[in-house]
Amino acid sequence: MVRALRITDADDVAILIDDAAPGDDVLGIAARDAIPSGHKLALRSIAAGEIVRKYGQVIGAATRDIAPGQHVHSHNLEVGDHQGGGGVPAPAARASAAADLKDATFEGYLRASGSVGTRNAIGIIASVNCSATVVRRIARQYEGQLPAGIDTVAPFTHGSGCGMPKSGDGFETLERTLAGYARNPNFGGVLLIGLGCEVAQIDDMMARQGLTAGSRLRTLTIQGAGGTAQAIERGSAIVAELIEEAATDRRTTRPASDLVLGLQCGGSDGWSGITANPALGAATDLLVAAGGTAFLSETPEIYGAEHLLIARATNPAVALALEARIAWWEDYAARNSANLDNNPSPGNKAGGLTTIFEKSLGAIAKAGSAPLADVLLYGEQRRVNGLNFMDSPGYDPCSATGQIASGANLLAFTTGRGSVFGAQPTPCLKLASNAALARSMADDIDIDCSPVLDGLSVAEAGRMIFDRLLATASGAPTKSEALGLGDFEFVPWQLGAWM
Repeated sequence: MVRALRITDADDVAILIDDAAPGDDVLGIAARDAIPSGHKLALRSIAAGEIVRKYGQVIGAATRDIAPGQHVHSHNLEVGDHQGGGGVPAPAARASAAADLKDATFEGYLRASGSVGTRNAIGIIASVNCSATVVRRIARQYEGQLPAGIDTVAPFTHGSGCGMPKSGDGFETLERTLAGYARNPNFGGVLLIGLGCEVAQIDDMMARQGLTAGSRLRTLTIQGAGGTAQAIERGSAIVAELIEEAATDRRTTRPASDLVLGLQCGGSDGWSGITANPALGAATDLLVAAGGTAFLSETPEIYGAEHLLIARATNPAVALALEARIAWWEDYAARNSANLDNNPSPGNKAGGLTTIFEKSLGAIAKAGSAPLADVLLYGEQRRVNGLNFMDSPGYDPCSATGQIASGANLLAFTTGRGSVFGAQPTPCLKLASNAALARSMADDIDIDCSPVLDGLSVAEAGRMIFDRLLATASGAPTKSEALGLGDFEFVPWQLGAWM
């Protein structure tokens, strides 16, 4: 008998734990096809045009008649004209399993702003691509020889900052992102470097974004310094001063309510929505119950499942704000001759995911069951603690960049196919959905969530992740930090017209 899961009684499909060959018994049904692990098998006869459910929710409609035991995938299932949002009611919110959450603490860096860092980094941030080389030349001096008390000296360069209008979505998004990094509490000091004549003027940005230059936030332009060589020399001297001051910072015991966790998933597979994402969701519930904050993002990857989040909104304004972001994305995709169901990647499909609805239903499991407290624009600063939704593309580095700009001092990233993502200055824990991945990419994976298939409860897995988050926030290195990843993964969302 081949092992398989039927997630709810309303489901029309089962997910295979083992590969099935034709004739194998799967939950009392003979498989008609060779079906890989993580893929779906029909549990009943499904007529062409009929909706198909997984997680008790609609994941698409059959494009042809499907017999019990057949493989259900891209050849016979698609979103079609269905809008999503149908299904049995979502499970009731999980009550916190831990009575000691109010006492959960970590060792962090209390900043003058009142926010708390999990790392003590120095950031060198380019306002425009024209200053990218200067930024990287300054940071290069510290490769392999970090000063005591400093976790990293990291360069942040990008391909924008000029050739754009000084208003509108593109400019405002870039400005929020740069300012958000400058104020992220994982930095003990920041140097912003521009060319001098670019559209994204540093002084104007700081004034609009409420930033004030001081001993921990410094600025420099290449033109003002007298050229490339002089800017590198002056910038290096400034960074040395930032290091000297930040090196005096010390960790102190802080409540878990000071944690701001960015939730990410990438390279998802058929197990992501069953093991890693629900386990991370359970950890998210614990963090929110402790008074902390979590950011769910990747708006195209909640499409078709947004009704479940809207139902959890704390007030009508939050629900309307999320609906508005979905409508914006529908229009954005349409005017660029795209479709939101184009989102599942070839790797997602090879791993068993078929439609964007199916992918989204698994993806939102990262957010647990907490009420949705607020909806933020990309890189916008949070207004309230709790579960927040931050609008972003589904592209992982771009989405994580926005979360860090919004204040994330910690990231958790689930994956089923494999990911080599890392971030600066925010540590990123990577969670595998299956044991094969955890073994094959052991240098990149921090936590194997596959024991959920073997009897470990989602609540137990969530507590394990929560404890690991506290340890990471206190300074325990992640696999991506050990590999030195993160300074090339700064990818601000580029919007609007370029001239």
